[in-house]
Amino acid sequence: MISDRCARRVSPPRVVAIEDLRRLARAHLPRVVFDYIDGGAEGEVTLAGNRHVFDHVTFRPRHAVAVPAVDPARTVLGTRLALPILLAPVGSSRLFHPRGEEVAAREAGRAGTAYILSTLSGCRLEDVKAGSAGPVWYQLYLAGGRDVARSTIARAAAAGCGALVVTIDTPVAGLRERDVRNGSLPLLSGHLGRMLPFLPQVLARPRWLLAFLRDGGLMRFPNIELPGVGPMPYADVSVALEQATVTWDDFGWIRRAWPGPLVVKGVLTAHDARRAMEEGAQAIVVSNHGARQLDGVAPTLRALPEVAAAVGGRVEILLDGGVRRGSDVVKALCLGARAVLIGRAYAYGLGAAGGAGVARAIDILRTDLVRTMKLLGCPSLDALDCSWVDIPADWADRAT
Repeated sequence: MISDRCARRVSPPRVVAIEDLRRLARAHLPRVVFDYIDGGAEGEVTLAGNRHVFDHVTFRPRHAVAVPAVDPARTVLGTRLALPILLAPVGSSRLFHPRGEEVAAREAGRAGTAYILSTLSGCRLEDVKAGSAGPVWYQLYLAGGRDVARSTIARAAAAGCGALVVTIDTPVAGLRERDVRNGSLPLLSGHLGRMLPFLPQVLARPRWLLAFLRDGGLMRFPNIELPGVGPMPYADVSVALEQATVTWDDFGWIRRAWPGPLVVKGVLTAHDARRAMEEGAQAIVVSNHGARQLDGVAPTLRALPEVAAAVGGRVEILLDGGVRRGSDVVKALCLGARAVLIGRAYAYGLGAAGGAGVARAIDILRTDLVRTMKLLGCPSLDALDCSWVDIPADWADRAT
């Protein structure tokens, strides 16, 4: 019955766009949790840029062309996916919905696409992989140090994760001002005195609170097993990231520890794209961490042509940041991406209605994608290139 009610909550005509899921998530979640999903670094300039940059790219359709069917499937790192949209790693997803990472991975598998699990997951990677019928990749931070990371890499390989995604843009955690103002760490630290000033925003969402407590309450990270401690406590995240910066020198031992495809996430320049290829990356994610790290960097779609030119087709390119519509996906593919990652788009769905919300987010983007292709007069994703769009002149200058 709960599942049916959630499905009705996110079904048409109430939910026709990702923004509708955002609105529902805002109504369902405490402010501290919603802002954790929704917010970005500092003044959120790049957060806004990630979305608005898609408006700067316009389509060049071919009219009077019949396109009776569009196959949205795409092969990514040798795996055939039902659509060119993968679910990005989103840490602490159990805050949004009970067993959040397992729920999202299950829905990704049902949709025929891949789920990327964050190191900072509230669920064991083995459980997430076992619960999905589709590919599961593992995203790596070096929280806890090299030995802890090696152990987790071995677990990911043994569980059957299909790729290792190394994030390179987190030498420290970005200043996410909404989180600081909301007291996100005090709320989850277990220290009652620090929690008290922020409890009203949680108590205002009793359904969420009851579900959170039934799911175990205060979070730990079971994929970061600290010697003598066990799963890393939530409050240790910022310190752990700062003490475990990923550098290019780390890729030697990471490649030796990981037997499968290697993906580098957090690339915004030709320089880093070339270096990632030198270090053995089979794929690159053009990403600014959802605008949650350094504010004032380029929106990811703006950075894509430069990275694509540097790569020259030698490795696959993925893109994340700001994708809210199927037309956004098509624009990214036109400019050189093999596929895109979505984070907030499905996290809103997870917060709004659990698995039904994630499924609705994926379905919205799939439907938008197919409709956009038909309106363009383009029957195949493989036919998409820069001839289908107009871009600002200075974008091409940087790409050369």
